[in-house]
Amino acid sequence: MTNSKQSILVPVDGSESAERAFDKAVKIAKRDGAHVDVLNVIDTRQFMGEMQDTLISGDTIYQMTQDSEEYLKSLQKWAKDNFDFEDLDYHIRYGSPKRIVSYDFIKDHHNSLIVMGATGLNAVERMLMGSVTEYVNQHALADVLIVRTDIDNNPIKPKA
Repeated sequence: MTNSKQSILVPVDGSESAERAFDKAVKIAKRDGAHVDVLNVIDTRQFMGEMQDTLISGDTIYQMTQDSEEYLKSLQKWAKDNFDFEDLDYHIRYGSPKRIVSYDFIKDHHNSLIVMGATGLNAVERMLMGSVTEYVNQHALADVLIVRTDIDNNPIKPKA
């Protein structure tokens, strides 16, 4: 039997809820000697029109990718500075966040746990299509821990 190190996936979108999940995942990983993969999915569906015509320029997509990388690097630095935790890789993917978090990334990286916030930034998508968290919780190939409290166990207050 192979003794493999636990790997935790933390999908982030810049929301306070995702950052609380990141905080909790780093604490779990530090305690358990696990690896953390931090993932930001750039939803490419917003780039395409009805006929699969690109709605935004390549420069805009490039800038979104650069912004995502800066954000992920800041989380990596935060984990090192606050918890002396360095066993962390960050990733950027393009496509449907629901599918990538639930299936594709897990298949590629063999994560055993997904730690994610109860809500994300996109209230419109939640209203129209259901939340990413709800979908991942029902369909993921790994166990899912949904973070509903901050580091002091205070309930997360929904954004207005």
